[in-house]
Amino acid sequence: MRCDCFITESTFGLPVYRWRAQAEVHAEIDAWWRANAEAGRASLLMGYSFGKAQRLLAGVDASIGPIVVHGAVEPLNVAYRAAGVALPETHRIDDLDRAALKRALVIAPPSVHGSAWARRLPDASDAFASGWMQLRGARRRQGVDRGFVLSDHADWPGLHAAIDATGAQRVIVTHGYEAVMVRALRERGLDAGSFRTEYGTNDDEDVPSAPAEPAAS
Repeated sequence: MRCDCFITESTFGLPVYRWRAQAEVHAEIDAWWRANAEAGRASLLMGYSFGKAQRLLAGVDASIGPIVVHGAVEPLNVAYRAAGVALPETHRIDDLDRAALKRALVIAPPSVHGSAWARRLPDASDAFASGWMQLRGARRRQGVDRGFVLSDHADWPGLHAAIDATGAQRVIVTHGYEAVMVRALRERGLDAGSFRTEYGTNDDEDVPSAPAEPAAS
């Protein structure tokens, strides 16, 4: 929709954030899961319960083994299926015996990391699916075996494409790397500024500290 003034988020408003095709990422997840299953280890894949978990479910190869989901994920799966979204069969952790769990892909929110719930999985390999996994340091801070770069947010080219599509000459940037995005837009000749909202970090991404910029007047 064309407009004169456009407000944009900038969660991944740095040039380093450029997403690969989802099919490539899902293929990497399948290879990791398959190798773990062959070694008799569960694959604990952490992603946010609403949206991210369903994106993961829709893209993996369900023929590799059983898929287990955390109790926070399954009610949302029910809603997605009711809306006509095709998702593979999923189980609760108590539905499977120990032998089956050793071949399972287990999708759960990041809050389970290091919890008693996660310790129920036999010798699990763990991974985190998030846009932040683009940075090696973020992956290291999460303390997981693998990081898969997958996000529901726009990457750097996507943010600029959205701004271009509006035709707006004034752009207000919020929520993320505001200063970097504002500078890039000003270099392109746009009237860009930023402001902070009442909201904190994203409800679906663990946002690291971002450089701040004074609020726009």
